[in-house]
Amino acid sequence: MALVSKLSTVARRLVLGRPFRSDRISHTLLPKRIALPVFASDALSSVAYAPEEIFLVLSVAGLAAYSMTPWIGLAVAGVMLIVIASYRQNVHAYPSGGGDYEVVSTNLGPTAGLTVASALLVDYVLTVAVSVSSAMSNIGSAVPYVNHHKVLFAVLAIVLLTAMNLRGIRESGTAFAIPTYAFIVGMFIMLGWGFIQIYLLGEPLQAESAAFEMRSEHGDVLGFALVFLVARAFSSGSAALTGVEAISNGVPAFRKPKARNAATTLAMLGALAITMFMGVIVLANLTGVQIAERPHEQLIGAPADYHQKTLVAQLADAVFHNFSLGLLLIAVVTALILALAANTAFNGFPVLGSILAQDRYLPRQLHTRGDRLAFSNGILFLAVAAIAFVVAFRAQVTSLIQLYIVGVFVAFTFSQIGMVRHWTRLLGAETDAAARRKMMRSRAINTVGFVCTGTVLIVVVVSKFAAGAWIAILAMASLFVLMRLIRRHYVTVARELAEQEDEIGDMVLPSRNHAIVLVSKLHLPTMRALAYARATRPDTLEAITVSVDDAETRALVHKWENSDISVPLKVIASPYREITRPVLDYVKRVIKESPRTVVTVFIPEYVVGHWWEQVLHNQSALRLKGRLLFEPNVMVTSVPWQLSSSERLKTLQPQSAPGDARRGFLE
Repeated sequence: MALVSKLSTVARRLVLGRPFRSDRISHTLLPKRIALPVFASDALSSVAYAPEEIFLVLSVAGLAAYSMTPWIGLAVAGVMLIVIASYRQNVHAYPSGGGDYEVVSTNLGPTAGLTVASALLVDYVLTVAVSVSSAMSNIGSAVPYVNHHKVLFAVLAIVLLTAMNLRGIRESGTAFAIPTYAFIVGMFIMLGWGFIQIYLLGEPLQAESAAFEMRSEHGDVLGFALVFLVARAFSSGSAALTGVEAISNGVPAFRKPKARNAATTLAMLGALAITMFMGVIVLANLTGVQIAERPHEQLIGAPADYHQKTLVAQLADAVFHNFSLGLLLIAVVTALILALAANTAFNGFPVLGSILAQDRYLPRQLHTRGDRLAFSNGILFLAVAAIAFVVAFRAQVTSLIQLYIVGVFVAFTFSQIGMVRHWTRLLGAETDAAARRKMMRSRAINTVGFVCTGTVLIVVVVSKFAAGAWIAILAMASLFVLMRLIRRHYVTVARELAEQEDEIGDMVLPSRNHAIVLVSKLHLPTMRALAYARATRPDTLEAITVSVDDAETRALVHKWENSDISVPLKVIASPYREITRPVLDYVKRVIKESPRTVVTVFIPEYVVGHWWEQVLHNQSALRLKGRLLFEPNVMVTSVPWQLSSSERLKTLQPQSAPGDARRGFLE
């Protein structure tokens, strides 16, 4: 047991590091260069799969439909630009870190705020599942073994990310900064060198799939079907917008001035993400990349053993056709950024969960900081939920992406409506002309944002509902109901305690204390329990034993009578060999005979040093305590007796629990 406990402590320190004191919270604040990879890795990484989803959806209409990809890309980029401009208003107006939840709750009420919160929580879980699954797909393009075991590797990646985030936000951000910047540099080198070869050197670049013929699954797609197809492609491409809201939720993690640094980081995110997103789409069209949902059926001329690579992998292969190291580097940094993109959710989910727990919508444990001042319980909950989605959907990005986007656009839309009301309320009380002009400009930006995101939300729900979005909507609704029930419970408890506070001053003290010592054998633990019970000076003191074996009971009574113990021993019959029920019935009779009497039950217990000893002892005591706690006017006191095996536990290093650092228990 000692070896296992020591190994557990060592492993905990290796994974988490030494605990931080609560007064070191400033140590975790982030400069902009670290905040960008921490909060923007999700939006940046979507460049690797959002354009591919547009091509994938349009592939059902054949190669001709690819001509619409630049226009769909421009529409997505335009919405992203508007959303980023809108969220820059959010971070200045609400820098406390509540993000969309705080904005909506303050301006539209708690019901709307809880709707946004449930949407964001589900979207954070899906962010982890989609990002990690996409990373495994990209790695699988180069390593077939990973492609055949995507679920296993995706789960391992989530476990690794969880461990890194449990070490603290600053430590995880520093670890993720290098891969994120490597991805940005790698993508710009690939896009820049690709355009230089095409436009300046006049070298025609061709993707490996460009020579195949794309077959339409449904013949010519026209009319309403074409409109629906374009809408679905647009909604899939809107995955590029996920993660934009994370910066507004994480403003407290920035260094001062927090709001200005967060707004600057948002602007940097927008410039980088939009440039890379459009660059990938344009270069994919120029190189003739073809991505099919069922390549063996749709791509005519492809070999029988053809393994379809991701869009980014095909672009890297075309651009670096004579430089295999370049292809490898792009594959590596893309896989890393996709795996690490989940870090955005690992920073956003725990913070939002903490705020909701503080507002009593989630269990209070989610508000507790762990050893490294991270919200450990929220991180663990997110990891478990994401693993469940990865396993359920077999780490298939195309399946998971259908559940995606809905939640984030619910949050976008409600947040912009809330900001419009925020500026309208302030305008009603502002008289300064310059301030009013600034507020009116901000309200106009948020109004445009509301119209755009609301339109996209309708398109996403309509185009993706049957394809799987209903699962996400159901999850949001279930979480909404659950949080309402949790809130109701906390409110009920608070109300019950408040109502009883008025009765404390008039509370009638118990007239008598009736002490009962439970006896199974006449040995040292029993003698200690009797001695302690006498020390409490009860009005009545008696010992009781339950007779489940006549011979043993007679022997105990005989030994008791021959001892010098003055406390009477009462034998309670148990025809059915129960222990708990007869004791409960006896205690109830005592209370019934004297309602103002408090009954104190003393239970001798062994303190042991091995887990298997715990199984062998104290089981009856545990069951009895569990039942007695529900009885009014009954106090239960455990009287410990330390066995020799318990001495070994004193030499072990004490185990810390989540929140010990915050409470000042750790140095």
